[in-house]
Amino acid sequence: MSKRENEEPHGAHQRLQALATNTSTIVWYTAPDGSVSQVNPSWAAFTGQAFEAYRGWGWIQAVHPDDRPGLEDAWRAATQAKVPFDHAYRLRRHDGEYRHVQAQGTPVMEGAVLREWVGVCVDDTASRRAQVALQESELRFRFLDRLGQATRELTEAGELMGVTARMLGEYLGATRCAYADVEPDGDRFTIRNDWSVPGVPTSAGVYSLELFGPQATTNLRRGQHLVVRDVDRELGEEGGGRMFNAIGIKAIICAGLIKQGRLVAMMAVHQSRPRDWTEHEIALVGEVVDRCWAHIERVRDSAMLREQDRRKDEFLATLAHELRNPLAPIKYAMAMLRRSDDPERLARARDVVDRQVSQMARLIDDLLDLSRINRGLIRLQLEPHRVADLVREAVDVARPAIEEGRHQLQVRALAENVFVHADATRLVQVLGNLLGNAAKYTPEGGRIVVSGSVEGGDVLLEVADNGVGIPPADQDRVFQMFTQLEHTASRARGGLGIGLSLVKTLVQMHGGAVSVRSEGLGRGATFSVRLPRMGGAPALAPQFPRQAAAGESGDALRIAVVEDNDDGRASLVELLELLGHEVRSACDGAAGVELVRSFRPDLVLLDLGLPVMDGLEACRRIRSDPQLGATRVVALTGWGTDLDRERTAKAGFDLHLTKPVEAETLRRTVEETAAAAAKAPPAA
Repeated sequence: MSKRENEEPHGAHQRLQALATNTSTIVWYTAPDGSVSQVNPSWAAFTGQAFEAYRGWGWIQAVHPDDRPGLEDAWRAATQAKVPFDHAYRLRRHDGEYRHVQAQGTPVMEGAVLREWVGVCVDDTASRRAQVALQESELRFRFLDRLGQATRELTEAGELMGVTARMLGEYLGATRCAYADVEPDGDRFTIRNDWSVPGVPTSAGVYSLELFGPQATTNLRRGQHLVVRDVDRELGEEGGGRMFNAIGIKAIICAGLIKQGRLVAMMAVHQSRPRDWTEHEIALVGEVVDRCWAHIERVRDSAMLREQDRRKDEFLATLAHELRNPLAPIKYAMAMLRRSDDPERLARARDVVDRQVSQMARLIDDLLDLSRINRGLIRLQLEPHRVADLVREAVDVARPAIEEGRHQLQVRALAENVFVHADATRLVQVLGNLLGNAAKYTPEGGRIVVSGSVEGGDVLLEVADNGVGIPPADQDRVFQMFTQLEHTASRARGGLGIGLSLVKTLVQMHGGAVSVRSEGLGRGATFSVRLPRMGGAPALAPQFPRQAAAGESGDALRIAVVEDNDDGRASLVELLELLGHEVRSACDGAAGVELVRSFRPDLVLLDLGLPVMDGLEACRRIRSDPQLGATRVVALTGWGTDLDRERTAKAGFDLHLTKPVEAETLRRTVEETAAAAAKAPPAA
């Protein structure tokens, strides 16, 4: 044999060794009985085993313990039968990771004698993982499709949560599955509906997020999922282990959902034994909570729109009813005024008209306030005010309703040195509404108590009554817009169910809070208003003594009325003449300016929505005349928003009154004009 022929087998063996050492394919050789008797460089490079370790049957130690019995049986069977070998198992790589390999071996025969075995192990982990991932992806998409089909037609959030939790829990073979809403404060979450296997109790309820432990809580708030494969091994008592063990849970996936930087919802999957969750299972739970939350939000929005439509329809029906109600007695009273000369009947008819017009005005004012708040048009005029003064003024506002019900009123006011920074008109409105409600919903001859106290840096004002009370289930609803409770319907007497909603909003605009407590039906109710207290005693504007009205003192005023409504203009002129004043009128803005220039009145009552020239321009024309500098101009209009008041102030009006004006308000306006006229220097 030539030297070249002698070196050829050795060179081929070296090439094979080099190839096997630097690829993921292992080339191996064994003795006829299947034991290793020669160096296998490829095996050593892959597994990290030294020759002494894999020699003989030592190579089996690199095989995954779970796969050894099956591999040994298959390998011995092949070596005994001298047939090709083909088997899959997991083999530990030199870095400790078990890799999936497909082993194939061939017997090398010399005639009828088996000389050795030669074979390869091909690392197919990547392809296996890709195949598994594809299968899991297909299964996940099929599940999500089934979930979508099952929940598409659902219109109730609780049912949607229940179906989602059940399907996810069954798909994952879990012990329990729950969906939770996270409260806006980020500290509590509510499980409204869950699913669990038979015999496992529900987890529905309200919980603190801190039960998960500080680290897990922080991670959830950042949008990181909580994944625990073994509660006892991975969590300490303070790290959430106590809570999970208390409900029989040993493994959990809790996927949080972050929207606009806030944790809004969570989906939790519980297992009663340790479980090695896969990445695909974790991802699925995260995807389900995202889809579930989006669907729940759509369902809730739809339900809210339906509820708003229902309440809107009820509100419009109630509004039509309440606006029609005063018209009937007004019509009847007017008929009495035309047909009767009896002084008592005439007086009763006048009282009816006055009360019903005032009721309609209150309804319209409430609606306007509601509209202004919704559009953000209410602007508070914040000034220091003595709380006791505000309470006294609110009591005066509500006194007619309290006296009408023959109620006993007790006022336990605060000391005179307690102040708040507030819009006096709005806070009097708040307290007046609460007192009016107490009078309305307390049976005749009841008891109403107004009290005030200081608690730390707050002022606490309370209006308590012994009236019809509020069931516990309804106490959160009373501050909702358009809410009228069933048990109070018979006593509502012309309300739209927006008074307490206005109270809540106005108090919150002052930086305060309002609440209610009641022991139930027939046990009365207490409404509490908490406001920030001002420190110290600020300087207040001086209180001027009441001036006698012109009609009372005998000093007649010259008054101009500019109004385009014929009935309104004529009746106002007649009323002012009855008070002893000299009155002239005009029906459009241009004529009004000419009237003021020629008449030189002390007071002008000027409408805004006038033909020819509107009231704003008419006022500007009056103010541009230096000879009319002492004339007081008052807007008397149906426009009453804060923006309207700003416009009249800029145009030069001294005061803005909104129709219909109470006779007492009109009297005070004339009175103030008379006082100013008395102090004015005589004309040159």
